[in-house]
Amino acid sequence: MNDTQRDERLRPRPRLPAWTSTLTWKATVFITLMCCGLAALLGCLVHGAMTRQTVGAAREKALTRLERSIEAYETGGRMPRGEGIDPAGLPPELRALAVGGRRGTAVGRYRNRPVMWAAGPAAHGSVIAVSVDFRASERTIAELDRAILGSSALAIGGTLLIGALVVTRITRRLHLTAQVARRISAGDLDARVDDRTGSKDEVAAVSRALDTMASSLQGKLEAEQRFTADVAHELRTPLTGLNAAAELLPPGRPAELVRDRVRAMRSLTEDLLEISRLETRGERLELDSYDLADLAARAIRASGTDTALEVHEVRGSRGSLRGERVETDRRRLERILGNLVANAHSHGAAPVTLTVEGRTLTVTDAGPGYPEYVLTAGPQRFRTEGTSKGHGLGLTIAAAQARVLGATLTFRNREAGGAEARVTLPGPAGPGATALPRRRDELPAPGSSVPPAR
Repeated sequence: MNDTQRDERLRPRPRLPAWTSTLTWKATVFITLMCCGLAALLGCLVHGAMTRQTVGAAREKALTRLERSIEAYETGGRMPRGEGIDPAGLPPELRALAVGGRRGTAVGRYRNRPVMWAAGPAAHGSVIAVSVDFRASERTIAELDRAILGSSALAIGGTLLIGALVVTRITRRLHLTAQVARRISAGDLDARVDDRTGSKDEVAAVSRALDTMASSLQGKLEAEQRFTADVAHELRTPLTGLNAAAELLPPGRPAELVRDRVRAMRSLTEDLLEISRLETRGERLELDSYDLADLAARAIRASGTDTALEVHEVRGSRGSLRGERVETDRRRLERILGNLVANAHSHGAAPVTLTVEGRTLTVTDAGPGYPEYVLTAGPQRFRTEGTSKGHGLGLTIAAAQARVLGATLTFRNREAGGAEARVTLPGPAGPGATALPRRRDELPAPGSSVPPAR
């Protein structure tokens, strides 16, 4: 294989636009091809039949005149005008046929007008021929062809219009069904197609099946949410008593183990209660203006972990450095950051870094990275891989709180190794923002405000 052939194979093939793959486009092309094919077939059949009929009538007329001319020629009578022996303009093939002793007809021209020739043998190798005016027949055939083309165009246009209306109605219902399915996938379990067209076709069957599935799924999820909330609520009372009893145990290693397990059970119960509240979508935001650097520092201090903080400030319109301030719910954002930092320390490896840049906060670590199911389907409750620690609730709560905030939480594995969780808060960035890194010794103390740059 030479270089030219290799380049031809590696060259990307041209692709059709995306709209050509739609059902409307395919149906339009199919209807057009079918109509054109049917119109061409019927047009050819009608044209052939009418042409044979018109030419046949002209041929019969020409042969009748030829009979009269031959009788006049044989009796010595006078032949009509336009008839005679070896006339000029007789088609050569018809002349050859007549010289051979046979009669025949052919369409030709005589004095610059179309005629139907009829010829037969005469004495001494001559040919006697007559001509019949063929202009009326040609006009009839031409008018018939124009009528066929016009009627075919009208029929194709009408069929396309009706077909487009029918297909558009079907595709509109399919698009509505797809939109409802996407809303259900996004968590809107109250979404329904509710097809009231009264149709009993396949689209209506799919719509009813989707509504039935959504209702069944909603019922099961609500039952699961009620069960989770009831279990968490019921566990609170015995755990409170168990915690009080554990505090009465004499000091020692067994008492420490019991208290540690009680704290773990209380934490798990609180997490389950928080998840049940978030899944009911009844949470309210308490918005206020905060500096993201301050919130990040507070989250690190509350986690009690050795997490590095890096802040990239933005330059204001007057050239002064300032921290990015956002309208957000402090408690929820700190909960998200605390869970991400705790997950990085529990399942990743040091160093763990929390970076603030604009309206984006990023938690990175140097561990093995996120499992594949987190990258493809998002965090799932009570599912962890590669470790026995945790219950998979931390990332689940972080994702649910991010949805309440309207923020975007994404997970990915870095090429250099380690996991990265990125939280992007809603809202536009500041005008003329240019990221400027701040040194570690210039970072604000946890809980303090960012002083203006001098």
